[in-house]
Amino acid sequence: MGKNKKEEAIFLRKKITLLRAFSLLIGSMVGSGIFISPKGVLKNSGSVGFSLVVWFSCGLLSMFGALCYAELGTRITKSGGHYIYILETLGPLPSFLFLWAEFFAIRPANSAVVSLAFGRYMLEPFFAPCAAPVPAVKLVSLLGYYTVLTLNSWSVTWSARLQTALSVIKLLALALIIVPGMMLLAQGHTANFQDAFDRQSLVVDKLPLAFYAGMFAYSGWFQTSFVREELVKPERNIPLAVIVSVITVIVGYMLTNVSYYTVLGTQDVLASPAVAVSFVQRAFKSLISVVPVLVALSCFGTMNGGIFTFSRTLFVASREGQWPPLFSMIHIRRHTPLPAVMLMFPLVTAMVCIGDIYHLLNFFSFSRWLFIGLATLGLIVHRLRHPELHSPFKVPLFVPVSFTIICLFTVAMSFYSDPVNISIGCTMVLSGFPVYYLIIHRQMSDRCRNLFYYLTHKLQLLLEVVQQEIKTY
Repeated sequence: MGKNKKEEAIFLRKKITLLRAFSLLIGSMVGSGIFISPKGVLKNSGSVGFSLVVWFSCGLLSMFGALCYAELGTRITKSGGHYIYILETLGPLPSFLFLWAEFFAIRPANSAVVSLAFGRYMLEPFFAPCAAPVPAVKLVSLLGYYTVLTLNSWSVTWSARLQTALSVIKLLALALIIVPGMMLLAQGHTANFQDAFDRQSLVVDKLPLAFYAGMFAYSGWFQTSFVREELVKPERNIPLAVIVSVITVIVGYMLTNVSYYTVLGTQDVLASPAVAVSFVQRAFKSLISVVPVLVALSCFGTMNGGIFTFSRTLFVASREGQWPPLFSMIHIRRHTPLPAVMLMFPLVTAMVCIGDIYHLLNFFSFSRWLFIGLATLGLIVHRLRHPELHSPFKVPLFVPVSFTIICLFTVAMSFYSDPVNISIGCTMVLSGFPVYYLIIHRQMSDRCRNLFYYLTHKLQLLLEVVQQEIKTY
């Protein structure tokens, strides 16, 4: 009986190896960002030279953040990423505010941006040289997102395998941009780098928006922290995966941007709705129908990685008592967190239908970097509170201190750069205060609690999900 019970236990399996962790990180970082962010970085930095400085600085900042999260992942043994780190270090109120902003602003807007990029590049070969119709782009974007939702509801193994395959395609897409660009640069095509650091075009108060666009392209270095409980040998594999993947992406992004500027002038980049397509039209016309599809598949991989990890955030939050318990349940046969996966469906659909890529980007970046800065602040607090705790991986103190200061300073400066979208994002965060005190801090009445449990039970039967067996951490 004991053996049968063990075999039938329902919980998330440890199926993410070092290779899959590396693929998850590469697949999440290399996506729509490198193909849409060059325009945003260049527009807000003012020149080719300063844009390359921003790209490298964003990569260095991402490495600092990745190292901080690698240490947090060895100190705190639960999945959940930013949420669980803020909860364990700063307390329940900040963690709930993050969860509130993540669900209603950060994640759906981020997913909408990637989905729209997927739709735009997928349709590009069919409508070139004209732009694809906006309704068609939105329709294809939603179809791609729904496909990824279905896959993540069906199988953890297959979604992880797909991520591995798409990571290879992402690197191939970058290679098809880097190799022709480097060949042309070696042949002396350096005209676009003349007067690269034009100070007259630099607008300092727009630099936070340039960093937002650059950091969006690198975002994904924290994804292994969301699936910590599903990682094989996490103490060893988390630091290894984040260091190797971030270095790989920094090198790839710098070479890609140099290739862009070798072929395209400043005005070409700013006028292009799809930079990678404009690059191929100029440099490698024989691949005009191939590269957009590879870029679309890269975006598809980013969508897959985002859904795969965000569902774990809701899963852990409901287990910690800050989200409805239905979302801590997993399917009895598929062993996937089905309710958590499906929860994003209506919000992403709405944002894809009404949103614009660059407005959505500024809107969610404020909240994301505010809470990432708070999470690394939590690492400093955790070290001070628990000096006796041994961590198998530890970074120098200046790394979390400098990363936290830069994040919070950039967030503060962005109010001046884009007051409308940033104010909306700030309002979204602050709206979580009354929700926390009315629902989480105060106890519900017995009548409301009974009704809530009744509805949860009915949905549990409908979705065929059960509570995960809680393990000892």
